[in-house]
Amino acid sequence: MAKKKNHTNHNQNKKHHRNGIKRVKFSKKPDFTGVNPKIIKNNYYAVLHQKTGGRTNFDSEE
Repeated sequence: MAKKKNHTNHNQNKKHHRNGIKRVKFSKKPDFTGVNPKIIKNNYYAVLHQKTGGRTNFDSEE
């Protein structure tokens, strides 16, 4: 008696490339689900000060 066929990959490569193999989409913002709100707030101000060089409207003593 002949052995049974266990696996074949025939036509799978063509089917995968039919619509193109896409890159994984990722966002530049981190996902903060389940993170302590204090850390989220601190991160907001840290990113804000990175953009402004640490200067805000409150520091206008000059």
